[in-house]
Amino acid sequence: MVAHGTHSPGTRLRRAAALIGAACLFATTPVGAGPATAGERLSVTEAATVVPLQTTGPADKRFNLVLLGDGYTAGELPAFRADVDKHLNVLWSIEPFASYRSYINVWAVEVASPESGVDCDPGLDAPRRDTPLGMGFWGGCDAGSVQRLLTVDSGAANALADLVPGSTPANRQIVALAHSDTYGGAGGTYATASGGNALSSLITPHEIGHSLGRLQDEYDYYGRGVPGGTYEGGEPSSAHHTVLTERQMRDRRAKWWRWLGERSESGGVIGRHEGGLYSTKGVWRPSKHSLMKTLGYAFDQVGREVMVQAIASKVNLVQGHTPHTAPIGADRTVWVDTLHPLGGELAVTWRLDGRPVRSADGARTVDLRRLPLAPGRHTLTATVTDPTPFVRDPAVRGSAALTRTVTWTVDTSVVTRPEPVAARFTGHTATDAPVGAWSVVYADTTHPADRTLAVRWWLDGRPVANPGNDRDLDLSALRLSSGTHTLTARIAGASGAGSELRWTVDATPASASYELSKPLRTVHRPGRPVEYVHDGAFTMRLTARDDQDGYVVAQFRVDGDGWYTYYGWPTDADAPFRFTPSGTEIDGLVYGKLGHARVVPWDDATPEYGTHTVEYRTIDAAGNTGAAKRFLVTLVPPADR
Repeated sequence: MVAHGTHSPGTRLRRAAALIGAACLFATTPVGAGPATAGERLSVTEAATVVPLQTTGPADKRFNLVLLGDGYTAGELPAFRADVDKHLNVLWSIEPFASYRSYINVWAVEVASPESGVDCDPGLDAPRRDTPLGMGFWGGCDAGSVQRLLTVDSGAANALADLVPGSTPANRQIVALAHSDTYGGAGGTYATASGGNALSSLITPHEIGHSLGRLQDEYDYYGRGVPGGTYEGGEPSSAHHTVLTERQMRDRRAKWWRWLGERSESGGVIGRHEGGLYSTKGVWRPSKHSLMKTLGYAFDQVGREVMVQAIASKVNLVQGHTPHTAPIGADRTVWVDTLHPLGGELAVTWRLDGRPVRSADGARTVDLRRLPLAPGRHTLTATVTDPTPFVRDPAVRGSAALTRTVTWTVDTSVVTRPEPVAARFTGHTATDAPVGAWSVVYADTTHPADRTLAVRWWLDGRPVANPGNDRDLDLSALRLSSGTHTLTARIAGASGAGSELRWTVDATPASASYELSKPLRTVHRPGRPVEYVHDGAFTMRLTARDDQDGYVVAQFRVDGDGWYTYYGWPTDADAPFRFTPSGTEIDGLVYGKLGHARVVPWDDATPEYGTHTVEYRTIDAAGNTGAAKRFLVTLVPPADR
């Protein structure tokens, strides 16, 4: 939830007492139990260890996610690592983080806490703890705040994040995890969450939506259990809120008009759903429930498009290129190195004097000696574009986040001085962990001026055709059979160290099983999923298993609604999820209504009896999504109805 930053910190914290409706809280000035002194910060950093969890490139060329832990003693650091693994794999299961994971470096900064736990957990009368980051509930133990506002000492957090070489406030996002099972978090410059709460791993992508994408909350309440009023402002600046009708959006080509009528990635249809910006009436959002309204669902297409631009704006699509500060000769090759999204290859278009070079379409290297160049000077350009279907707005597509152009002056009178360059790989998809069967694997090479290096690919010892851009291989196009495969890349004609790479490809998704509370009866019919009949509340436990390391995300959906991340139960991560005819209210929010989801107490509570389809699936640490399986549940009304 966003607290406006136009008030003093004390006023903001007092106002935060009203902000109890948030899935988490948005604090513009996170604080702990008082700022750490310079000496204290030095002591903390001297004891800290930086652990690279995912390295996709130099820190100064990537968006860096820095995870800190507070209240984990030396003996509890394994719990911190497990919490980090869960938070990250939940993040990678959500688009666009799944497709743009390769744009992000991830670092854990480990520092043992003298004491276990954090301040004021769970109440104001709980002991204060001696911890490196001074994290605390109740806005740092402020009686005028709320329990779930979990804050961190900003000076200590920055001091630890600064230990990551190449990381700066401009290219990083700090996420601080408290060693606690109590629900809580905050967002803004720094995101916080309790490490072990059932819902805490779902707070992280929501907070990054705030911090990185500047997305607003879609709640239709300001305080939990209290409906918001009527919005009375003008057209919101928020990309995902409007006062316009669908016809006005189309006529004016405004807001999310390009997505109207499509099935929402978070369930339902992209349209005009009333409520948002803490108002119940008078303002509309694109989807019934997206990640910015309800933890557990995905970003809808509107929020996803914003987040694609936000993530891509932290990096440069062109990672390197032939120098262009002076004219180059026509007797050489010219190259660009690009980023490599996991979700699909970037497009490269070459033009000579404004005309497309068709023979080089998609290639990262052009041999000028093969082009018909008349004597004199010419202009060569390479335009790198992200063709992702996640973006439809031409202004976003044409922005520097998704389109970059490099220009060279080619002078036929310039002679290129020969310089020997060994053929070797310079950058590639990490080889120390299995890659998923859906992803793009890449391998960049050195760039001799006198020849073009070709990359050849083999799968399980057999050559793989890869026309066009030979630096990227889209594994999803190969439709791999289940199991483990070996992928090899070699530089054609080269031998020796650095000219071959090898990956393990995990093509077997994780599996999931379900366990329901005892039904009235179980029905088996030929050609239909198994059906369970219940006459009231029932529970469902999903258990995921994989033959590879890493936390596995389990998801379910009801009657074709949006996929919802399974987390147990809001009050207990180890408890099964509970379905009831009208939902269960917990702290002003509603969970587990069978049929159409219900978020707040004033949503339609009409019980939906009859037969419902429940689907479930998994997303493993390599990004493989398992095929959905299903069962039926029939909810019978009470006998007196």
